Amino acid sequence: MQSSVATATVSPRKKQNIQKVGVSETPKEEDHDRFFWTYTEEPHRTRRQAIIKAHPEVTKLCGPEPLTKYLVALVVSIQVLCAYLLRNTPILSWPFLLTAYIIGATANQNLFLAIHEISHNLAFRSPLANRVFAVFANLPIGIPYSASFRPYHLTHHKSLGVDGLDTDLPTPLEALFLDSVLGKAFFCTFQILFYALRPMFVYKLPLTKIHVFNIVAQFTFDYALAKFAGANGLGYLILSSFLAGSLHPCAGHFIAEHYVFSPPPPEAMDAANRIPIPETYSYYGPLNILTYNVGLHNEHHDFPAVPWTRLPELNRIAHEFYDELPRHTSWVYVIWQFIWDRDVGLWCRVKRKEGGRKVGGSLWREDELGANEKVGPIPGVR
Repeated sequence: MQSSVATATVSPRKKQNIQKVGVSETPKEEDHDRFFWTYTEEPHRTRRQAIIKAHPEVTKLCGPEPLTKYLVALVVSIQVLCAYLLRNTPILSWPFLLTAYIIGATANQNLFLAIHEISHNLAFRSPLANRVFAVFANLPIGIPYSASFRPYHLTHHKSLGVDGLDTDLPTPLEALFLDSVLGKAFFCTFQILFYALRPMFVYKLPLTKIHVFNIVAQFTFDYALAKFAGANGLGYLILSSFLAGSLHPCAGHFIAEHYVFSPPPPEAMDAANRIPIPETYSYYGPLNILTYNVGLHNEHHDFPAVPWTRLPELNRIAHEFYDELPRHTSWVYVIWQFIWDRDVGLWCRVKRKEGGRKVGGSLWREDELGANEKVGPIPGVR
């Protein structure tokens, strides 16, 4: 099957005997754990330092992007308007369903990724302003989400691939039971629920003031919207959120970012070489326009304090570091290949036992990976 990845591929499943880097596994153990295990640190820190050494001017790209707050306000307004206009439209009708899929899901996926930007303190310089604005961006999503997303996501950056810390990783139970075409189709259809529920099964966050504020603000908004636009208006927003994380073109980024579609190079199989396995994939296609350039994912993980508008410039300046990295050419085809290719699935993730730590335990103050931190050898990471 043709791959959505721009580099040549070899079947990861056909390489099961070497999926644990530098470790000899018995077939029985491989049946229960077929992730790509590595014992090197994640590659972004190393590449970040190399890029800064070669192009020190990239550090000037860090900092908030004022445009973000205006786009968020626009999209929130569009969703509230659509909810009001659909207040008397039956949910099980083509006008309602098509609006929810074409406009609503795209808009709410945009807001998911706006919250992603804001979690890195890239909308305002003030940490408090970013926390509060993330709650505002959360309103059309219908479910309180932004306060919990931030610490889980920052831990994902600080602990990429670390077993028990990175909640973006599928659990062995998910990978085992969804290891089929139907299982992967189920995962892609309901992946928004997996991303919402999985973190709570990996580790729980303490309830803080920002979580309470997020919950109160969200349910107050939901109640007001239901009174103003009826149950159908609120149902439109909830359905939009579900479809945004289901079989929608923009939802392809969830799978495209870190699932391994091309296997590790043979030299990486020897732990003595200490060669990192490519575990982050970028996408440079047109859907980035709707998703805050989240497709430039290697660039984002290398420099999380660079906002979405300046990631293309980062790629231009340091192109020699990105030109040869594996990339996807289509998010739609990513979903198709993930479901139908028997050699791609939930097992195809890079995992490591050690490194990283939990991030984001504070209430309002500036924490890890924020845009306002001093830019040193590892910009955006304290």
